[in-house]
Amino acid sequence: MSKRETYEAKTEELLLPIAEENGVEIYDVEYVKEGSDWYLRAYIDKPDGVNIGDCEAVSRALSDKLDEADFIEDAYILEVSSPGLGRTLKKDKHLEKSLGEEVEIRLYKPVDKCREFTGVLKSYDADSITIDTAEKEMTFARKEIALIRLALDF
Repeated sequence: MSKRETYEAKTEELLLPIAEENGVEIYDVEYVKEGSDWYLRAYIDKPDGVNIGDCEAVSRALSDKLDEADFIEDAYILEVSSPGLGRTLKKDKHLEKSLGEEVEIRLYKPVDKCREFTGVLKSYDADSITIDTAEKEMTFARKEIALIRLALDF
């Protein structure tokens, strides 16, 4: 397990009871470097959406637990937020909740001279994701997908 994966897993362990106490679920945890800064991001959600008070309560409690555990070597910035409307679908649980929803898929390499596709998420398995576009049903290998997220309609 990489340092990043270890930090994310340990943070999620610390976050689980905090999320339960605050009536939210953990959507994702990520530890990333942007520029010269490291960020530890916890995304939380609940059926009717999270608000600033939810984020603040979880952030304060998580910050205290992280200070106690003190397992992250680098200086980092802690952020707690909603995954947003155009949320990235990283895990199978995200895909499961999004079946029947419109998604955007961005590929590493073009297919038919196109790298981005939009359609309704029809199915997924360990190796592939299938969407229904306006024209046809399309299946993509997961290893070909750079990003999949909920589509935003305005």
